Amino acid sequence: MDGNGNTPIETAYRNEEPVQPPGREEPGSEGTHEPGGVIGTVKEFGQVAVPSTEPEIYCITIIGQIEGHIVMPPHNKTTKYEHIIPQLVAAEQSKTVKGVLIILNTVGGDVEAGLAIAEMIASLSKPTVTVVVGGGHSIGVPIAVSSSYSIIAESATMTIHPIRMNGLVIGVPQTFEYMEKMQERVVRFVTSHSRISVDCFKDLMFKTGELNRDIGTAVGGSDAVAFGLMDEVGGIGTAMAKLNQLIALRGAAAETGGLTQ
Repeated sequence: MDGNGNTPIETAYRNEEPVQPPGREEPGSEGTHEPGGVIGTVKEFGQVAVPSTEPEIYCITIIGQIEGHIVMPPHNKTTKYEHIIPQLVAAEQSKTVKGVLIILNTVGGDVEAGLAIAEMIASLSKPTVTVVVGGGHSIGVPIAVSSSYSIIAESATMTIHPIRMNGLVIGVPQTFEYMEKMQERVVRFVTSHSRISVDCFKDLMFKTGELNRDIGTAVGGSDAVAFGLMDEVGGIGTAMAKLNQLIALRGAAAETGGLTQ
């Protein structure tokens, strides 16, 4: 026993450093191995955790197949629109985020989910730049053109084709009219957010002989710019430079009392 009447075991226990319970860390220490830390964020959203300094540019990735109201099989790599929309809302509300960078490498997916994401990006008050780095196919085309400025890599492609319908299809004129109206929504959105004309876009959409087993056209990087679908051929460096330029212009306009976008 020591002078305080404690046994050696009690004295050793009192001298030990306090052990943090599992899942808890000291303030300022980063939990990189917790389910809610960096690894968990990368697994769920394909993003790293937001740094403590909160950068001015927020990056969102749209990859694989755009998942809509039907859950895709687990072996499919998907982007869930219920994950993207809250991120866009958070970026719009954030006081530190000045611009949004959207990186696309998608095969397309659900039409209404893709249009919802595109409409959300187009309605942001902050500058946005989209970059197609691998492919921006099908419903990825409206998302690619929805930003303030659109960039496509030289080796990237964009497949433009009529919309399709999976599952049970009732062979009545109303079904065709419904699909035609939905297709017009896509055409109207793309042509209103890019420099391509309606006739040119429809010619690419209904072109035969270009694709082996489908109607449509696979447009490369330089051709997408030539058609007026995208604004520039480039990569991440070009996108960051353009986004910083748009942020600076928006800040200057706000100081002089002009338009913010």
